Amino acid sequence: MKALLTALQEGRLVELPDNDKTDALEFLAALIEAIPEVQVEDQVTEKVIARENLHNTGIGKGWACPHATTLRDSELLCSVGWSPHGIAYGAPDEEPVRLVVMYFVPESQKNAYLKEISSLAKAIHQTDALQKLQELTELSEVRHTLLDAISHALESVGPEARARMIQLEVRHAAAEILAPTAQKLNELVHHLIPVSVLAIPGSHPIILAQDQLLVKNLESFHGLSEQLSERGFVEHQGFSIALRSTEHFSLDRSLHHCLAVRVP
Repeated sequence: MKALLTALQEGRLVELPDNDKTDALEFLAALIEAIPEVQVEDQVTEKVIARENLHNTGIGKGWACPHATTLRDSELLCSVGWSPHGIAYGAPDEEPVRLVVMYFVPESQKNAYLKEISSLAKAIHQTDALQKLQELTELSEVRHTLLDAISHALESVGPEARARMIQLEVRHAAAEILAPTAQKLNELVHHLIPVSVLAIPGSHPIILAQDQLLVKNLESFHGLSEQLSERGFVEHQGFSIALRSTEHFSLDRSLHHCLAVRVP
């Protein structure tokens, strides 16, 4: 369950903003589309919705696993959404879906995807906690439940995978400190806006985004890079911006990959 592990590690487990199936799929697809290596022409949202219209991806016991494919070479990716009240998903067992795990599947990763789905299905059927999602009331409980399932799945693998699990737990502990911030962001989300911030010492940051107002506002934000690095989250002139990852380059230049949302 490497892709699921990575999604947890990179903060792509979210509480779904409402209980509408289509809205949930669009929300999770937007999370995948915000990943830098995913391109506009991959059409994740369109493909997920089209596939769902042809075949229901509910797998029972409160779980669903929609996916979109691409011919491009990339990594197997996923995003995870939790619905506290359940979604009328039309699953085969007619149970409301509480957890939606959406996959982005490149052609070169089909075997990895099949192995991932097989491992996940096995964990769901063998782990009682994964079948009792209706009892969970907090996003942190969902995260812990998933981590426990992955931990059990890794018991039979080598030290490298266990080391990755330890790294995830460290990051998870840090994420819990920022939980109120993450919860606030989930409540505010209507439209996710991918944005990159190129920080150059001695110069204003260069903002890369499709939203002109966002670009204009952030270009005048003094100390933006420093605040993102220190806090991982900033609010500025009607936008909330959350840091996803940072790349460091020569001459002390940094490229921050973020998600922005409009504050109502």
